[in-house]
Amino acid sequence: MSEFLNPYAHIDQHGLNLPHWQQGEAFVFVTWRMADSLPENVLRGWSSERRIWFEKQPLPWDASTRAEYRERFPLRIERWLDPGSGSCALSDPTLRLIVEGALSHFEGERHAVRSYVIMPNHVHILFQPLSGCLLEDILHTWKSYSSQQIMKTTKHTGEFWSAGYWDRLIRDRTHFERCVRYIRNNPAKAKLNPSQFSLYENEALTCESER
Repeated sequence: MSEFLNPYAHIDQHGLNLPHWQQGEAFVFVTWRMADSLPENVLRGWSSERRIWFEKQPLPWDASTRAEYRERFPLRIERWLDPGSGSCALSDPTLRLIVEGALSHFEGERHAVRSYVIMPNHVHILFQPLSGCLLEDILHTWKSYSSQQIMKTTKHTGEFWSAGYWDRLIRDRTHFERCVRYIRNNPAKAKLNPSQFSLYENEALTCESER
């Protein structure tokens, strides 16, 4: 089974307002954020714009369309998050350890993680879903377990994570390498010191073209 997106093969989709894509064990880059990190009215406008854009841009996309999508949607969200809006509770190393534990659980069984970074108000991760596991189930496990443990630790009330997440299927080796670099460089881009983030890289997990 291919490690990268085949735009001509079947793509599983789930979700209504913000569709999520999965294609077997193809690598996927996922971002999710703390509930208080973005104003809801800003996010609603972004989601509505993205849904309309998808309806007008059917697959397969050419290079120009892919670049437009990346600039208008994923990169815009990331630019909003990096300045550190919201409470940024994940600046606390104790809380990041809880998230790290959730991400490492079931490693090699349900997923294979290449790299991740836990930022003060959001998470980026590059991984493969394994053994027929659904992307939505993996994300639900990570988010629900970590939020429960964080709430026990901090007595936090209300939602810790936002309800949704953003995912991108990895197209090829170039896209894979760009995501690895993005994760690695994100803390420096956001001008964080080492106590404010957690970076993990499994250099043993490579795409086939690197072996």
